Amino acid sequence: MLAPAPPTQWFPCPHCRSPIPVVVPRDPPPLYSWEVVPELYPPLPLPRRPRVPLPRLARATLVGVVVLAVVSAAILATYGTEATGPASYTVSGTVYLEWKTNGYGPGGVRPTVLLTVDNGRTFVNQTNTDGQFSFSNVPVGGITLNVTAPGFASTTVYTFASPVYNAGTTDLSITLDQNPANATTVTLSQFPNLETFLASIGSAIVLLGIVALIAGIAVARPKPTDRPAIGVAAGVAAMLIPVVLYFLALDGLFDLLTVVTAILGGFGAFAATVGAIEVYQRGPEGQPA
Repeated sequence: MLAPAPPTQWFPCPHCRSPIPVVVPRDPPPLYSWEVVPELYPPLPLPRRPRVPLPRLARATLVGVVVLAVVSAAILATYGTEATGPASYTVSGTVYLEWKTNGYGPGGVRPTVLLTVDNGRTFVNQTNTDGQFSFSNVPVGGITLNVTAPGFASTTVYTFASPVYNAGTTDLSITLDQNPANATTVTLSQFPNLETFLASIGSAIVLLGIVALIAGIAVARPKPTDRPAIGVAAGVAAMLIPVVLYFLALDGLFDLLTVVTAILGGFGAFAATVGAIEVYQRGPEGQPA
């Protein structure tokens, strides 16, 4: 005869709380050798929780993202305010005529330098016999130099000057080609005028504010189930800030800002990684795996 079937018991599912059938094992205890001869086996060490739980580590990293984003925005706001301050500059340099041999050839040709500032005001000056030119009291903003000479190609130079960023206004070296068809353009700054410079700073401040806002929401979220996903978004956004500054032509202009945003990008990468691990551990239902 076959042994009677073991009784079926119903237990609630730990996830959905629905009753599920559980079959009692046929074999009576003990089932394992360490239950029969326990003295042969050393006791198992008790599991220890990590010293820094993952949610706490993610929260601390996001707090760092918020602080660094706010500090970066404050630095940019300070630079933007200082850039509009009153200032004047001297624009000077030397124009070289490219003959078959370098330097000035015969004939005493004196190139003409036309300087244009942001408001459209122009200044005209001729070089001396050595090719040197100088303009004084040039206001803040973008500066355009158009250099021409009879029988030579023209050269246009774009530069920028402000109390916080100067692309170069003195000791400029400009060479005119003997072939009139070889007109050249030299760009020393990506900002054609002060308005463009301030627009880049303002765009960076807005983006940093968005990063700080997303990270702040992830930190202050009352329900921890959604916090990891928001933390991943905040971390990725912070990680991309140095890239954004590069495309806004602000990367490398200010040493302090470069250092702070580099640290911000590192915090963002770490926050995104920790958040992704936490999302994986919680599973699709938002419950710890």
